[in-house]
This record gives sequence, structure tokens and C-alpha cells, in this order.
Amino acid sequence: MRNDRALFRDTVLAVVLAAGSLALFLLYDAAGLLTQPGQPTDAVRSPDLVGGALVVLTAVPLAVRRQWPVGALLASAVPDTLFNALGYSMGLASVAGLVLLYSVAARRGLAVALAALMFAILVYATGALLSPLDALTWADHLVVVVLLGGAWGVGRAIRLRRAYFEELKDRAARLERAREADTRAARAEERSRIARELHDVIAHHVSVMTVQAAAARKVLLSDPELASEALSAVENTGRKAMAEMRDIVGVLRAGSPAELGPQPGMSALPALVEQMREAGLTTRLTVEGHETPVPAGIELAAYRLVQEGLTNSLRHAGPGAEAVVTVRHEPRELDVRVADDGRGAAGAARPGHGLVGIRERVALYGGILSIGPRPGGGFEVRARFPLKDGR
Repeated sequence: MRNDRALFRDTVLAVVLAAGSLALFLLYDAAGLLTQPGQPTDAVRSPDLVGGALVVLTAVPLAVRRQWPVGALLASAVPDTLFNALGYSMGLASVAGLVLLYSVAARRGLAVALAALMFAILVYATGALLSPLDALTWADHLVVVVLLGGAWGVGRAIRLRRAYFEELKDRAARLERAREADTRAARAEERSRIARELHDVIAHHVSVMTVQAAAARKVLLSDPELASEALSAVENTGRKAMAEMRDIVGVLRAGSPAELGPQPGMSALPALVEQMREAGLTTRLTVEGHETPVPAGIELAAYRLVQEGLTNSLRHAGPGAEAVVTVRHEPRELDVRVADDGRGAAGAARPGHGLVGIRERVALYGGILSIGPRPGGGFEVRARFPLKDGR
């Protein structure tokens, strides 16, 4: 549609210019301009059919000036040169050459545009040399050269302006694509983060509930009161799990504000240790060094590491095992360790998906993670988080 409209407008321009040039050409002699004093009338050729045809042929190529600007300029130069060489009077026919020169400068590269300018000047010089008319002075020739240069300069300015806007559009498109890529990456990272959080929460609480439910089943007949306490612990653990999951996925609910609590951190470790004791795992918490503020992300990663480490001990350490949680605050490092003395499973069989997820958490903050069996028996999960400027 755009090409059709451009072709229509250029065709109208060619018709209008051809009609105007032809009318001026035919009326030139009728107005008596050929017989003015000082005008060499014997050298001026009177309007005739050949001259009219050359006027029209000079303007016709304007119809395709956008599609083939160089070809149109070459096609227009032939009748224009013949028009001047045959000694016809001046008219509007040369205006077509200015428009076509502008079109080449505006739609082709610099080399082609310079060649077109040189060609236009050469065509004019050839026509002037071949013309039998001597009425034009050097000032007149200079004016024509200036007009050619002006048309060429306007065309180059339009091309540069168009290229500038195209570059702006391309840059905006690249920025939009980059923004969309960043958005997709952020969404993927957020989904991965939520998946890790959900896994840690569900794995921990379900493991605790499984142990407590098994204990309740064993003493259900012999000690109903103890079984009731174990079932109450299962209920409380389930409520905590649901509350934590609501906090994690609450941000995904659209249209309703989520009632989110703070993410667990170092201050929640005593409650976590107490929960593991209730589940049947003897657990101790030791805090060493001078406590300093720790970034929230590292606090959450440390909490999840302890949670996953204790869950791992609860599952695999075996009966009678003890787990020790050690948090050591150093000036530029936070050292978190979960170690047990259990012998319920081989060390190589211990790590699961949760501990693999912990590795990603620790790496996110530039920490160092070590997971494996202890030399004297048991299993250990340890992470060291670097702190910048003591924070």
C-alpha cells in the first residue's frame, strides 16, 4: 500500500511538471519573448512537436524516481540534453533534473550520490556547450551549479536524517528485546527461587511430620496421651508448613494483597532446633563470635542450609544420633555448620535434591559449601559466606 501511494504521488508530480513545462514551452513564443531587443532570434528554435515531446520525456521519469532514482536520472538526462542542444528556449524541463538529483542523493549511498552530482553537472555543461544560444553568462551557469549542489545537499540531509531515525528505531527495538530478555530471565530466576523455597519448606516439614506420625503410631495403644502429643505436633508442623508456603507463593496471587511475613533468618534458628528436638532428633545450637548484621539474603540461605541439614540428619542419622548446629560470626565471614554423629546411612547416600539446592543458594552469594561424611563418623554440611566490610 505504501509503494502504491508513493507511485501515485510521483506519477501526479510527473504529470503536473510535464503539463507545466509544456505549457510554458508553447506560450514562450506566443508571449513575444523570442523577439525581445538584443535576443538572437535566429538562434532560438521555435516551439514544435519535437520540442514538446522532449519536454514531456524529460518529466516522465519522475514517476519512478523512488523505485529507480538512478535510472530515472539517466533517462531524463537524454531528452534534456537534446532539448538544449537543439536550441529550444528555456522552460521548466530542467526542474525534473533537480528533483531526480535530489531523489538519488536521498535514496542512494554517498558514492552513487556523488557520481550522480558529477553526472548532472556534466549533462548541464554538455547541453550548454552544444546549445546555439549565447545569452547565458558565467553568473547564470554558476547559479545552475549552485541549484544542482543545493538539490544534492538537501537530498543528502534527508537521507542522513532518515538514517538517524532508523537507527533510533533500531536502538529502541534492541532495547525492547533486551528488556524482554531481562524480564524472562528475572521470571525464570524467580520461579527457580520459589521452587527452591517450596522444596525446602515441604521437604523439611513433611520429614518432621513423617517421623512424628510414625512415633504416634508406635505408642498409639500403649500410651494414648503420648500419641496425642505426637499428633498435635504433626498438626502444628502442618500449620507451619502451610503458613510458610502461603508466604512464599503469596506474591504470585494477582488482584489481592498478600499478607506476607518476614522470611526466616538467623533469629529463627532456636525455634527450628526446638522443632527438631520435638521430632526426636537431639539437637544443639552453638553461636560463636560477635554477632554482626548479616544481609537478609545470606540469613535466609543460612537458615535453609541449617533446615536442610537437620532434615537430612533426621532422615538418615538413625536413632540416638545427635546433631550440632554451629554458627560462627567472623569479621568478614559467616560460617554455618550442621554435623551429626549418626551411622544410620552411608555418607555417600546422604545428599539429595535439597542439598543440591543449597549448593545453588550458597554459590549465589559467593560462598563455599562442603558436604560429606565426617572422619570420625556421621555427616556434615558446612557453608562459609563472605561478608563485605564486615557486613
